[in-house]
Amino acid sequence: MTREKIYLFDTTLRDGQQTPGIDFSVEDKIAIAAMLDEFGLDYVEGGYPGANPTDTAFFAKKRTTRASFVAFGMTKRAGVSASNDPGLTQLLQARSDAVCLVAKTWDYHVEVALGCTNDENLDSIRESVEAVAAAGKQPMVDCEHFFDGYKANPAYALACARAAYESGARWVVLCDTNGGTQPPEIRDIVQAVIAAGVPGSSLGIHAHNDTGQAVANSLAAVEAGVRQIQGTLNGIGERCGNANLVTIIPTLCLKETYASRFETAIDTDKLVELTRLSHAFDELLNRSPDHQAPYVGASAFATKAGIHASALLKDPRTYEHVVPDSVGNFRKVMVSDQGGKANFINALKRRGIEVDRQDPRLDTLIAIVKERESSGYAYEGADASFELLARRTLGTVPDFFAVESFRVMVERRFDSHGRLKTVSEAVVKMVIDGQTVMSVAEGDGPVNALDLALRKDIGKFQAEIADLELADYKVRILNGGTEAITRVLIESTDDTGVRWWTVGVSENIIDASFQALMDSVVYKLMKNRQMAGRIAAE
Repeated sequence: MTREKIYLFDTTLRDGQQTPGIDFSVEDKIAIAAMLDEFGLDYVEGGYPGANPTDTAFFAKKRTTRASFVAFGMTKRAGVSASNDPGLTQLLQARSDAVCLVAKTWDYHVEVALGCTNDENLDSIRESVEAVAAAGKQPMVDCEHFFDGYKANPAYALACARAAYESGARWVVLCDTNGGTQPPEIRDIVQAVIAAGVPGSSLGIHAHNDTGQAVANSLAAVEAGVRQIQGTLNGIGERCGNANLVTIIPTLCLKETYASRFETAIDTDKLVELTRLSHAFDELLNRSPDHQAPYVGASAFATKAGIHASALLKDPRTYEHVVPDSVGNFRKVMVSDQGGKANFINALKRRGIEVDRQDPRLDTLIAIVKERESSGYAYEGADASFELLARRTLGTVPDFFAVESFRVMVERRFDSHGRLKTVSEAVVKMVIDGQTVMSVAEGDGPVNALDLALRKDIGKFQAEIADLELADYKVRILNGGTEAITRVLIESTDDTGVRWWTVGVSENIIDASFQALMDSVVYKLMKNRQMAGRIAAE
């Protein structure tokens, strides 16, 4: 039986950015786009070029290589031609593969928000879609407030959907913008749209979670005929969030109800990276992952002692609806479960490290990682630190240099003009090829001073780190009080465009920062040698 494809559309970088407390920088967007692209989604929506400086800068360069990169914006204004609408022009000029146009489909909004006639709005939809197609980009239309609009005026909502489809939109996406529609209503209305002449193969669903049913509504729409699902990582979004792709994807892939009929771009090899992706995204947002999140939460496959645990030890199927390692997660009742070992082997293989399942060093690595994560480390969001730890445990990492000590001083004083000034100074003492080197530097703060001192003079390796840049620095307090344990996550990059993350944990924020800084420099030196080895092999 031939399975139909469900296309996965991620709007984390656009709709997800509406989440209270979340404000992506350009660097954040670059990192998240790379994560989504690597995972294998069909579409990654980058934002609204021209609407703000961050999105405009982000679209200066195409940000995905596998996924279709999507620009989002409004249809043209009434009374202005498509060629003379500045907003539409910016969309057409953006470095994207596709353009998603948001269109009003509730006649109440057409009157109040746009201030134009229903027919003028239909013309705007048609002309905007045609302009996108003429520019060589794939057009799609988000039918805003479609379900509420359909309930108020079915004929007009359907007319808008047909106008988008008949003028050439590849996807006509039905949006439950207010998030109040129920699954039975979703099914009925989707079927009505299909009956009105827009085929399911061109329909998408965009569900908000205001009644906690965005995932259920998305799956109901699939059952009714739509073939594209829009959502976000970990369900972020304004108000109560959007449909959570991290829940939807494994449901489509692992549940026979859907897996027997549909396929997605995410195969079994990619699905095992789901937990890592979810947790790495939360780390980038500098927040704790939801322990009770379906499939990927720390408690998703955790069972306390008792009859559940006893049954699990006999047969995991008694209390597990899917195998934990199918989504990259762990069973939390068996100390030496083989699922955990499989996850580690897969993670190492992605980094070019081959290890036999029976190698005792693998057990050592797993034990070290579990011990460290219990003390606050989070390796899902620190790929470089994990690789260094793995290579040190399973093989060797060259001893490029050794740090004997470091000291940081913060002094608050008056300068020569009588102005109060805070000065940070760091001293790092290290040994390189048997020679002791001492570096001193002043910085904008203690961590900046320490970073400058560490990278000021590392002898023969100095030229190799000239292009090393620290792109981001995040701090998480893991428990309360002035004696709290602190986790520091540092993002680094270089002229090759590669980005990597390192982590440090300590009750002292400076010490935690230094751990992450050290790993960043050592990883850069190791990466240089790996790259040189590949070039030599070619």
